[in-house]
Amino acid sequence: MRKNINQNYDTIIIGSGISGLCCGALLSEQGDKVLILEKHFKIGGYTHTFKRKGFEWDVGIHYIGSVHNKKSFTRRLFDKISDNNLKWNKMSDNYDRMIFPDKSYNFIAPRKKFIDQMKIYFSKNKAEIDDYIELVKEVNSSAMKYFSAKALSGISEKLLRGFLTRKFLKYSNMTTFEGLSTVISNDKLISVLAGQWGDYGMPPKESSFVMHCMIANHYFDGANYPVGGSSMIAKTIVPSIEKKGGQVLANNGVKEIWIENGIAKGVVLEDGVKISSQKVISSAGVNNTLSKLVRNKKFNFYKKNLEKVSPSSGHACLYVGFNKSVDELGMTDTNLWIYPSYDHDDNVRKFKDDQNNDFPVLYMSFASSKDPEWQHKHKEKSTMEVIVPSLFDHYKQWENKPWKKRGSDYENFKEKLSQRIIKAIYKHCPNLKNEISYYELSTPLSTKSMANYINGELYGIDHDPKRFNQDWLKPKTPIKNLYLTGQDILTVGLAGALASGVLTTSVILRKNLFKKI
Repeated sequence: MRKNINQNYDTIIIGSGISGLCCGALLSEQGDKVLILEKHFKIGGYTHTFKRKGFEWDVGIHYIGSVHNKKSFTRRLFDKISDNNLKWNKMSDNYDRMIFPDKSYNFIAPRKKFIDQMKIYFSKNKAEIDDYIELVKEVNSSAMKYFSAKALSGISEKLLRGFLTRKFLKYSNMTTFEGLSTVISNDKLISVLAGQWGDYGMPPKESSFVMHCMIANHYFDGANYPVGGSSMIAKTIVPSIEKKGGQVLANNGVKEIWIENGIAKGVVLEDGVKISSQKVISSAGVNNTLSKLVRNKKFNFYKKNLEKVSPSSGHACLYVGFNKSVDELGMTDTNLWIYPSYDHDDNVRKFKDDQNNDFPVLYMSFASSKDPEWQHKHKEKSTMEVIVPSLFDHYKQWENKPWKKRGSDYENFKEKLSQRIIKAIYKHCPNLKNEISYYELSTPLSTKSMANYINGELYGIDHDPKRFNQDWLKPKTPIKNLYLTGQDILTVGLAGALASGVLTTSVILRKNLFKKI
């Protein structure tokens, strides 16, 4: 047994993403002896950062809604699990800009400004915009009952699930396009309102309407960024776990969940070391958990549920560095969403048919403009991230080759894609032309290597209508003492994954921590 790992724990958590860290912090507070195991060499999942040549980039966190409001649930939860050490910087009111070939549309906070601005753009649809805002509010109000049903099991679930989920499922069974079409008659307005579809990875005619409503509502009152960068999320939460006796260890991949007589007894590490615990929580995603970590054939009936859901799409991200300050470059903190036309679904179809077609969405984020401490740590340097969809199938020929050793063909493929993205940067940000000092491209293979997602997927399982009808996507599993958490249990994004940590912990403790927080 390794010196820093003990023989027995109350709870072992697989994965150090935000849901795993949240579970660890909340359970440690309740007196559990917690061990969090991370396969990657960095703690934090999609909240970690990486550095090259003096530059630093986020791998997953680009903006967070609501946390500037100290009374919001997400802010209260972050304050609780970080011992009030995680600080936030509110971005400028114009948090997103939707750029189409003929016109750009600014999403401006707070909500009233957003409404007023939309009515300026679409003056003939003022009443419909009001109806849209009310509909988003109604959909979000139905979500709490739906998610509370995920805490139930046995008789109570059979008796109450239908009542608790009925209203939400009415909306989740619609696509985003169908839901918006119930109140909006202008297709162009629908396309603009659906412009944040990249935040959940599916265009309007494929994604569930509830996903659109939750993302839109999340940002209505403004966006924020962690002071000091997204790595501060893990850096402020881990100490709160450790000071209560918990451990958070990187470079410790789990080979399988140790199951005996239908009961989770602990985990087996990749080097064969067995660690026992009273409970096991997997924050590794349902696909990883059921297809890789649960090897007991007795639970094949449970594993077959994976056939009912699909992995989300992959992405490529160009990490760009500049040897000039934000002020010198005239860089702002507004995220840019760039589209080749107003028909999002047609754009996606064309790109899937031929990757040489226009990117269906190209998202630009400027982290160095969002963090007030950036210039203190990185003098005369700036960064941006540019994300585009990228299908895993395009990388099949290299998938079995190791990270950083995939050969010249792979590097040439990446360079060609990088140059396409750089061309778009110069077109839409002419102030940055010829200023790039460094760039590096990640692909779905990078996601597979770093985040251990089987298909290099960005958002776990797809957020389509069928996903919200899966009553097995909940913390409690048929395997006694094995629990699930993460974005697959609730919804995509930091706030969704964070809340899933509260849900899973509530189920384990049999306490309503949402109400307490």
